[in-house]
Amino acid sequence: MQNLEELRKKFEAELTAIADNDQLSAFWQNYLGKNGVISGLMKQMKDLSKEEKKEFGKVANEIRMWAQEQYQEKQKEVKELEMAHRYEKESIDVTVPSKDIPAGNLHPISLIRQEMVEVFAGMGFEVWETPEIEDDDHNFTLLNVLKDHPARDMQDTFWLSDDFVLRTHTTGGDIHVMNNRKPPIKALNPGRTFRSDSDATHSPMFSQMDILVVDKGINLCDLQGMLDEFVRKIFNKDVKTRLRPSYFPFTEPSVEVDVSCFSCGGKGCPLCKGTGWIEILGGGVLNKVVLENCGIDPSEYSALAAGIGIERIAMLKYGINNMGHLFENNIDFLKQFKA
Repeated sequence: MQNLEELRKKFEAELTAIADNDQLSAFWQNYLGKNGVISGLMKQMKDLSKEEKKEFGKVANEIRMWAQEQYQEKQKEVKELEMAHRYEKESIDVTVPSKDIPAGNLHPISLIRQEMVEVFAGMGFEVWETPEIEDDDHNFTLLNVLKDHPARDMQDTFWLSDDFVLRTHTTGGDIHVMNNRKPPIKALNPGRTFRSDSDATHSPMFSQMDILVVDKGINLCDLQGMLDEFVRKIFNKDVKTRLRPSYFPFTEPSVEVDVSCFSCGGKGCPLCKGTGWIEILGGGVLNKVVLENCGIDPSEYSALAAGIGIERIAMLKYGINNMGHLFENNIDFLKQFKA
């Protein structure tokens, strides 16, 4: 019985010293757990007489119930202390000025692409997304690019196999459009393209936007009128275009399209290299062979196709002198551009 009273005092002293939940958990295991001191009191009764067992059992049971009540009170106290500590740690001083978090903005390529899409959408064009990995037929053969054409060479094209390439232009997407839509067609095909070329004005990966119009009686005048509207919206209302003869296997006639310099107004400056004109894209009237390859009768329909370099338009509009800036993700550079 004297041992029971000493146990009670020891229990109370140790319980009072507990300061956190980890200590409380260890205390429970030591005293009230399955193999704890108080739980093991009943095992000592086997050596007592019948009368002693009766008295010892009564006191031991009282100690067990008392210990559980004391433990529960301490558990509640520790929980309140930890909650108060947590509130103090997580408290927020609402009087402290907030941090200035600047708003994000779109990448210049995204800005220009969005602006270009809006211009052509206003002219009735539908946007198409076509594969970046193309088979030989869509990227070359159906566009009248013959097997011995230089564009197929390894120094220009990223070949994935004998039959598949990373597309070298979005013009192959025009084949997808014409195979899935019947004329009249007004389609816009933006996306990434890939060529083995890299310098201040070229990148192995760049963005292009192909425009395709298929209808009756379409000619180069329609192309120039459409592009005049485009450059006025992108640059300014006084800008105009001019067409120069060129060659592409998928257009006949083919043209390079220049825009009058929007910096000097055509007088000559470093931007236009003193000529008053800046080349922006290539295109022309779609070759009859290409129409036939897509099952469109060239005696009934004609078509226009043109490919616009999105990075080139961005560089011209924003005065960027190195294409690499568009791919370096330099925050100081990118934060200059706002929608």
